[in-house]
Amino acid sequence: MMASIKGVPICKACCATNNNHRHCYYYSKQIGLSESGSRNLLNLRVQNKWECRLGGVLTKTQTATTPVEENDKPSVDGNGETQITEARGFHRDLQSLPSAYSEAAALKAYPKCETVPCDEFEAVFKAVELWLVDKAVLPIENSVGGSIHRNYDLLLFHRLHIVGEVQLVVNHCLLGLPGVRKEELKRVLSHPQALDQCEMTLNKLGVTKVSTNDSAGAAQITAAERVRDTGAIASVRAAEIYGLDVLAERIQDDTDNITRFLILAREPIIPGSDRPHKTSIVFSLEEGPGVLFKALAVFALRNINLSKIESRPQRYRPLRIVDDSNKGSAKYFDYLFYVDFEASMAEPRAQYALAHLQEIAKFLRVLGCYPIDTTL
Repeated sequence: MMASIKGVPICKACCATNNNHRHCYYYSKQIGLSESGSRNLLNLRVQNKWECRLGGVLTKTQTATTPVEENDKPSVDGNGETQITEARGFHRDLQSLPSAYSEAAALKAYPKCETVPCDEFEAVFKAVELWLVDKAVLPIENSVGGSIHRNYDLLLFHRLHIVGEVQLVVNHCLLGLPGVRKEELKRVLSHPQALDQCEMTLNKLGVTKVSTNDSAGAAQITAAERVRDTGAIASVRAAEIYGLDVLAERIQDDTDNITRFLILAREPIIPGSDRPHKTSIVFSLEEGPGVLFKALAVFALRNINLSKIESRPQRYRPLRIVDDSNKGSAKYFDYLFYVDFEASMAEPRAQYALAHLQEIAKFLRVLGCYPIDTTL
């Protein structure tokens, strides 16, 4: 689940509120190269009725208008693996809210915040845009599972700003009903990525893997069904919320399992130079030999380190026809390139690099400039 504090397999998105502000974790609004990105964040006062829970959308404490559907039934995908589809949208039933790693990421960034749950990444972005929450926290990549492509696409389609990042060590736990031993389990529920990351442990147990929309949602289903031979892979926090026992901790195949989350807001932060910063951009290029090399060289020439590069096909121009021979037309994909580089927009070298890149790129957008998270 997501949240303006919540998560996906890894986690989706989350929101948070402290005593004076509501904080939702969403993503970044596009700012042109000519914009300074120095607009002040709005200080929104919030009444006590607003709470941020795990998951991804904000909710009111006095209402419980959209509970999770109870009649969702499992289905079987083409691979023979069971899937459970949960209700979509925002969670407003505060007695049955899921919690996962996104909430932990939100609390790491804002220790006194309250979080709001969302079922879908898209809902997290909309919650921030609709002023339901202040910021959004949602996962962007995992050291084992790789990038979350859906969120890269949403960063482009929505006009939010990246204002921070959070790195979180993932501790996958095997959960079960009180008094159950792990040897009694016959099926285990979780997000597909969590199931994949714990494949060795699950194979040793000989259990059936059941896919759900979210790891915290798997814990919720396990607690609600009360079937002794059913367990879930989720966080310790999910076990606490849903009254489950932790049958085993750190069951992931790779112990160095880290998820990186982005913090999104409606307005950018003022870039600083007092601490290490990272800037995230997206651009596209014309077709031609060495064009990508030239684009990336603008950073190397100024001794700027690139920490991430991701390519995504353009959805509205997937193919390009190029007459490069007399044998007919060749087809190429048009790509967008997402790049994170380690420099602040307050530094002249970053400004010169982007000005240089703008001469080469046919499209360029700055997604955000924010402090680097160096803690785990």
